[in-house]
Amino acid sequence: MIGALFLAAVVQGASASSVPVRSIEKGTQTFIDVSRQVTAHTAEEWSTLWRQHAPNRPMPTVDFSREMVVGIFAGSRSTAGYSIEIVSAEVLQGTLVVRYRETSPGRAAVTAQVITTPYHLVAVPKRDGPVRFEKID
Repeated sequence: MIGALFLAAVVQGASASSVPVRSIEKGTQTFIDVSRQVTAHTAEEWSTLWRQHAPNRPMPTVDFSREMVVGIFAGSRSTAGYSIEIVSAEVLQGTLVVRYRETSPGRAAVTAQVITTPYHLVAVPKRDGPVRFEKID
């Protein structure tokens, strides 16, 4: 039994490869106020997403011949102190797995009473195939 578990772990590890992640923008104020996990494979998709996210600011440049954009929008939060961060990405059995962490203020934290909308947008090497977002602690 232990041998089978070890072999499964080795096979799974062999099929995973880390993917470089380049942060494009991270913050707590976006016009997207609902929870969303997004991907943009083309300049047109990126332009549409950017207009929803920050229509009053210049759009960062992404080379879609080599990269694609993945992102997390946490949705509306009732106070300051919330954040979201994409921490890693890897290809696992043909699927791009994007891991992210969401933090919230502690119970005793003193926070500004302002609505926030945390988000993080990153560029990763362009690829076809499914994308799965995985929240980690």
